[in-house]
This record gives sequence, structure tokens and C-alpha cells, in this order.
Amino acid sequence: MDETSDEPPTSAVLLDNCHFSQVVFNNVEKFYVPGGDVTCYYTLTQNISPRGKDWVGIFRVGWKTTREYYTFMWAPLPSAVRSGTAVQQQIQFKAYYLPKDDEYYQFCYVDQDGVVRGASVPFQFRAETEDDILVVTTQGEVEEIELQNKNLHKENEELKASCASLQKQNVDLQEELSKTQELQNSLESLRSNTEKLELELNSLKKENEHLKEQDDCREAELHQLKEQIQNVTSDKECLETKLKTALDHMDQLQSQVLNYEREVEYLSRTDREKTEQLESLKEENRQLRMTITQQQQNHDLMKELEEQKRLFQILQAKKNEADEENQKLREENDGLLRHLSQAREVSSFSVVSQAQAPIPAPEVEGLLFGNPYCGAHLGAGPGDASIRKCPMCDEVFPEDIETSQYEAHVQSHLLECPLCSETFEKSNKQVFDDHIFCHGLE
Repeated sequence: MDETSDEPPTSAVLLDNCHFSQVVFNNVEKFYVPGGDVTCYYTLTQNISPRGKDWVGIFRVGWKTTREYYTFMWAPLPSAVRSGTAVQQQIQFKAYYLPKDDEYYQFCYVDQDGVVRGASVPFQFRAETEDDILVVTTQGEVEEIELQNKNLHKENEELKASCASLQKQNVDLQEELSKTQELQNSLESLRSNTEKLELELNSLKKENEHLKEQDDCREAELHQLKEQIQNVTSDKECLETKLKTALDHMDQLQSQVLNYEREVEYLSRTDREKTEQLESLKEENRQLRMTITQQQQNHDLMKELEEQKRLFQILQAKKNEADEENQKLREENDGLLRHLSQAREVSSFSVVSQAQAPIPAPEVEGLLFGNPYCGAHLGAGPGDASIRKCPMCDEVFPEDIETSQYEAHVQSHLLECPLCSETFEKSNKQVFDDHIFCHGLE
């Protein structure tokens, strides 16, 4: 039934709260022929401000709320609105959306709040009949009709003036009604406040009666309190006497407390001195423990030194045996050298290096690479004609090299542990690092 998809704003406001005088519908026919478009003419008075969602609907006579519209059209906004002036507007309803029965309908202007602001006289949708056609037969009747029309026009003007006056009165009455409504609301509020005040008054009366009853009880309690005060007064005198005695006793106690405080101060001072002595003794005890620990470590070192000495003695004995065996071999080599001295064609150093094979020193038990200084000691004896050879790199040294140089050369091939003095070949650097790491774990 609507030409648009949007529903118009409606409300459940009843007719009593609507203002029908703010929009006036003009030139409303008594009936409209079905199947044709209908143009609705209306006037916006100065008492209404048109808005974008205002609409004009066709309602069946007897409607109660704006939700009962049959069809509607959105009310166009006036092009220029000046305050205090009325504006003429019109809307055309398409025939397709109009009612098809012959019931009575009326136009209603509804604002975007869903409140009716004006309503037209009722009309019908039906075809013309002969009763609705005026037939003029004589000139006299025409003159009489013209006179009637003039009278009717005059009456119409008077009715329009009366209508305007009535509209103004209606506006005034609406204002008075709104004021009356406000007064009625105020009266209702005053009634509710009065009822609340009456309830509070009744409550206060009950509370007053309750307070009177409590007052009677308080008087009896007051009499009892007076008697108790008398008893308390007598007790007070007795207590004052006891208090005086207690004060004297307290003075004595205070003097004793002063003496006790002096003693406590003396004991505190003595305690501090003893505490200081105790701290001093703790420090001495700590130093003694450190000394004992150092002595224990020294004792362990002494044991380890004795063990090293014992091992050195064993090694020395084995070294002596090896020296004796080497001495015998040297004597045999000396005899052989004397027989070969006539056939020497090279330098004594070359002959000796070719004729004399290196004599490996016996391994000393307990050392990983043998005794690196064995060759140095072998050549230190009398008649040292042998060649010194490095046990690590097999380098041969002349017999006139100093022992310190030879030992330095041999030592350059070794890595010595700084913690236990154990030696390792430089070629076994990983073994040396693992050995140091094991000391770190200890």
C-alpha cells in the first residue's frame, strides 16, 4: 500500500494528545472517483515546524493510533519557510494505492514523532450519482442560486473568520491544557509527596510513642544510676585511699626501677665489651683455623715432597745402574775407536757420528717419556767422547756443548704442569690441556 520501502514513524499516542489545528487541509471533496489520482491540499500554520520524516496518511474514520494508516506519502519540505507565516503544500496520491471500498476516510498530517498535527473532513471513494449533479432550469432559479451563493460565500467568510478565531482559541486552549496538564502533574507529585509525608508523620508518631516508652524506662534507669552513683562515690573514696597507698608504693618502685636501669646499663656495657671480646676471639679463631689449614696443606705438601724424594732416589738408583752399563759400553767403544783411528777420513765429529750409534738410555719407571737428562749425565763422566743426542727430535750435539744448552733444548720440547710439575710433549698439547682441565675439576 506504500509507494516506498520505508515505514513511516508512528506511535501509540491516543487522539486526546494530538494537535489537529497545526495543519489545515483545504479543498477536500466529499467524494473522489475511484481509479483516479487524488491531490491533497493542506496549509502548514506558524505553529508547526516541518521536518524531513513528516508524512500525510489516509486513515479510515474511527482510527485510534497512527499505526492504523491505509496508505501514506512523505510530506515535502517547504522551499522557503518564514517564521510566523502559513505555507501552502500539496501531495498527490496514486490511484493504485487508494482504497477500493466506499468507507469514509480522512487525510492526517503526522510528524516524525508519530503525533497527528492536522486532520481533514471525512470523504468517500465512489462514483458520481444524479443526486450530486445540480440541474438549473430557469433564470430565476439561477439568480436565486447566485444570491444563495453570495450568502453562502459571506457565511463562508464569516465561518473562516470564526474558524481562525476557533483555531486561535484552540491553540490557547491547547496551551492552557498543557499548563493544566503540568499543574495536574504537579498536583499528582504533591499528592504523592503528601502521602509520603503522611507516612513519615505516622512513622514519626509511632517513633514518638516509642520514645515516650523509652523515656519512662530511662527515668527508672536514671533512678538506678543515681543509686549506683552514690555507691560509686563511696567506692571512689575507698579507691582514692588505695590510690594514695599505690602511689607511695609506685614511688618506691620507681626508685627501684632507676636502680635496675643503672644495673641494666652496666650489664649492657659489660655485654658489649664481652661481645667485642667474642668478636675478637672469633677473628683469632678464624685466623687459627686458616693457620691450621695452611699447616695441613703444608703437611700434605711435605708428604708429597717426601714421596717425590723417594721416587727420585729410586730413579737415581736406576740411573746409576744405567750409568755403570753405559760406562762399560763406552770402554768397549773406546777400544774400537783406537783401532779405527788410523782409517779416519772425515772429521772426528763425522767419524764419531757414523761409528757411534746412539745408545738408548734405559727407560726410567714412572716417567711417561723417559729421563730427558740421562744423556747429559752420561757425558759428564771422565773421558766423555760420546755424542749427545736429543731424545725428542734425535738432533746430535757436539761433545763440547754445555750441559745447560743441551737441557734447554730438551726442555723446549716439553710442557710442564704448573700445578703438579708433570711434563708432556708439545706434540701432545691436547693431553696437556685435558690434564690442566682435570686440575680445575678438583
